[in-house]
Amino acid sequence: MSFPEMTHCMQCGAPLIKRYLKDEGMIPYCPVCKAYRFPVFNTAISTIVMNEKRDHILLIRQYGRPGYILVAGYVNQGEDAEHTVCREVNEEMGLEVKKLKFNHSHYFKPTNTLMLNFTAIVKGDPNPNWEVDDWQWFTIEEARQAIRPHSLARDFLIGYLDGHYPF
Repeated sequence: MSFPEMTHCMQCGAPLIKRYLKDEGMIPYCPVCKAYRFPVFNTAISTIVMNEKRDHILLIRQYGRPGYILVAGYVNQGEDAEHTVCREVNEEMGLEVKKLKFNHSHYFKPTNTLMLNFTAIVKGDPNPNWEVDDWQWFTIEEARQAIRPHSLARDFLIGYLDGHYPF
């Protein structure tokens, strides 16, 4: 699957041309702005939410879809990824992030999204918002079994738990 190529400058709207850039190859170039225009993609976070004892993982179900996944969300323009994790965990589950650690990233081609995975140690009792259909604290071994099969959420969780990622 390939993505549509940028054909117009996102600043001025002028048609882009291909122009050689050393060490990069042929890159879209705006002759009006006199600037190279690199590909645009989404950025999102996914979060392995753990309790303070670090012996349980919170998994959620959303939007009527089957299977449990990780808390996730898109990074807003001008927002740091770390802030996004804290915001999403608080918005979706009403939990306060006490400690945060970056784990791994992966470009997810189906949605043209760079996914950034974190582990968040949280405080408080879950109070989910309208986006969450169901949630549950799982032991680490239960979480391995409960996470949606064949999903990026599973790849991130198992990669974190086992110390190696399939990508």
